[in-house]
Amino acid sequence: MQSAQPQSVNRLFPFPQSEIDLAEAYAFPEGRSWVRAIFVASIDGAATVDGRSGGLGNETDRRIFALQRALADVVLVGAGTARAEGYGPAEIDPEWQYLRQGRTAAPPIAVVTGKLDLDLDAPLFADAPADARTIIFTTEAVPEDQRAEAETVADVIVAGEERVEPKRAIAALAERGLLHVTAEGGPTLLSGITTADCLDELSITRSPILVSGSGTRITHGPTFEPPCEMRLTEVLATDDSYLYLRYIRA
Repeated sequence: MQSAQPQSVNRLFPFPQSEIDLAEAYAFPEGRSWVRAIFVASIDGAATVDGRSGGLGNETDRRIFALQRALADVVLVGAGTARAEGYGPAEIDPEWQYLRQGRTAAPPIAVVTGKLDLDLDAPLFADAPADARTIIFTTEAVPEDQRAEAETVADVIVAGEERVEPKRAIAALAERGLLHVTAEGGPTLLSGITTADCLDELSITRSPILVSGSGTRITHGPTFEPPCEMRLTEVLATDDSYLYLRYIRA
């Protein structure tokens, strides 16, 4: 049976256009470090349904998610999200494989964990290819023997004393030549990246549903003081009422 054709994605802003090149639209700026956070949320701001983000997206959101991974030099994720979403090594959709020319077949996953409370036998570590070994960002507070054990299955980088400092983590990635960072969550990680003034761009899919409840939003943590101002740079849409929005730091 033939697979369904991807939905048509139209640009509404800044220049209305019925046919666009998604890879060109989402390309990273060249020659500099750039942190792009990607999220999906309901109309009323819910970041998850039943504890996971997958119930909010549609096929185009999943296609753009796959594109974001193909474009990235590294995928940054919080330990809680990696556990909740059952992370393994990144896989690249065949549609976007051409974007990896001259780089590893897939970007490494970088996990942020202050306590290093990870299952080191999980596929995220055991199945990672040698040229895209999983990276762990952790703290000096973690005992040396615990860090040494993790180093047998991942590249461990200390990026803070009691908590991982986003600026140190992003700088360490840049030193490895990993300039284009796709941050996939979760809300606590996004809050920390934003507070540390490391967020360059937010790419968010707006799902046309209402969830209600007391679930978290795409950021979770202390209130930003002052609030973080963003500038809308692009609005894409599909005919199922989903919106795909991009903002950069004002």
